[in-house]
Amino acid sequence: MSLPSPIPDDPRKWEGWKNYNSTNYYSRLCISVEQNPSNELIEDYTRQLLVWWQKKLPLKNQPSNPLAQLLREGLDVAPRCLAEARLALCNPETRRQIDIGLLAAAKTVAIAEFRRVFSIISGGNTLGEDGESSLYRFGEKQHIPREEVTQLIEEEMKAQGVEKSVRETTPTPAPAVPVPTSVGGSPVGTRDPLTEFRRLLDLSGLDGDTITDDQRDALINMAENLGMNGGDAEDVVDEYLEEMDAKSMAPAAAVRAPVVAAKPAKPALEPVRPGSTPVIKPPAVREPSMSIAEERAKYPAFINTLGQQMLLVPSGTYLMGSIDAESAPNESPTHKVSVTRFYMARHPVTCAAYEQFNPPHRQNRSPASGDNHPVLYVSSADAIKFCQWLSQKERKKYRLPTEAEWEYAARGTDGRIYPWGNHANAGNLGNFADANTRFSWSDPAINDGFAETSPVGSYPRGASAFGIEDMGGNVWEWCSDYFENYKPADKINPKGPLNGSRRVYRGGSWKSRFNSLRASTRNVNTVDYRCNDLGFRVICECE
Repeated sequence: MSLPSPIPDDPRKWEGWKNYNSTNYYSRLCISVEQNPSNELIEDYTRQLLVWWQKKLPLKNQPSNPLAQLLREGLDVAPRCLAEARLALCNPETRRQIDIGLLAAAKTVAIAEFRRVFSIISGGNTLGEDGESSLYRFGEKQHIPREEVTQLIEEEMKAQGVEKSVRETTPTPAPAVPVPTSVGGSPVGTRDPLTEFRRLLDLSGLDGDTITDDQRDALINMAENLGMNGGDAEDVVDEYLEEMDAKSMAPAAAVRAPVVAAKPAKPALEPVRPGSTPVIKPPAVREPSMSIAEERAKYPAFINTLGQQMLLVPSGTYLMGSIDAESAPNESPTHKVSVTRFYMARHPVTCAAYEQFNPPHRQNRSPASGDNHPVLYVSSADAIKFCQWLSQKERKKYRLPTEAEWEYAARGTDGRIYPWGNHANAGNLGNFADANTRFSWSDPAINDGFAETSPVGSYPRGASAFGIEDMGGNVWEWCSDYFENYKPADKINPKGPLNGSRRVYRGGSWKSRFNSLRASTRNVNTVDYRCNDLGFRVICECE
């Protein structure tokens, strides 16, 4: 990050002006902490930026001018924000505290990314010697000390039930001299970025049927950390998935099982599960006996003790899943699902609401998160315990939504692609990876207004047919279901498997491609997974 010389006069040709109100004082001045800038450089950049903004002040008297509408409140507050950053960074003690905070935040992000990479490499089962070596190299790229990497590996193995395995030779048709090779065919000792990335892909064990958008994004980040270009990494992933799918196609066809009739639904009994994992109380399975109008009259919206608006989602039937060209394999086959009425929170659970349940969690907020931002770094178990706490507090039945309930609340009965309808690629409908982010898949042509999470309710135009907001983008949202592939049978209030190691989350996030904001998109990870773009919202059963 650096200030261009000269600074383009037209803000449409320069993105740096948007940093004026960043929570990162270095970013406000278009400087990075890695530059270790001198006070002279800080003063010089501040002066140049103040001059740039001063030249734009006449636009305040031209409200219809497109540039005035683009710069908006920056015309009023940018000079103050820049001066504030200069004073803070030129004060040695204040700057030391800022640097400590930025280092801690960067470390938190690096560790979260490491945990995600661990899940991909281990596949939730075993960790081989090659995989462990790759994790150490990844940790080094993320500037995580080696002893901490060792500790993280041990913690993740214990948490995910992963075991170490001995090195296995790559299966080949009886070569004269065994030579260990990577998936790309190069010697294991080779450490060029492409060979290393192909080897990591092979260790992941992913294929076109199992890979999620979240895992794909993590793989691209891994490639970039190895020194590859993001676009090249996308091509390598596509080639790898094509190879894996081609290998599995013939065996899969040979053992394809015939379709059998769906078994009768089991009684909705609360399952007994071992350990301390919270129990999810499933909804009652019953056919709707009232019209939508009667349901709305009997179950009016209400505001709970946390200030959350709880809106009725009436009973209905819809086609779950998608077979569109842009959909993932885990979104099909489509199947008809009937859902019984429930209340759903208009917005995801916020930091302020969650911290009433768990006050120490405040220290896990991201630097840009305020009270009204969605809570982050919560596992599915954390979310379930919050629901249980809220249920006891209000003597109502709060819980996470099932996948079927979540998708129904997002798309209704008209088969829409996104919660708001079928309109795509707009910055006023949801928070996704736009021009404010720095991912290889970011869309530079769209500005949704936020670099990370946004306050809940920032995109009212993106509401679903039932008035539920933020279901496309901002943060992924945990569902109660353990993951399983769809089956073609029609269902009533499906709840997913009774047991599992991975749970589903829905909706896309500020780090996602716009395509991941589709209402049918599914993502999955271990039940104790936490990260900076995953939260949850609650539903309440109708009594």
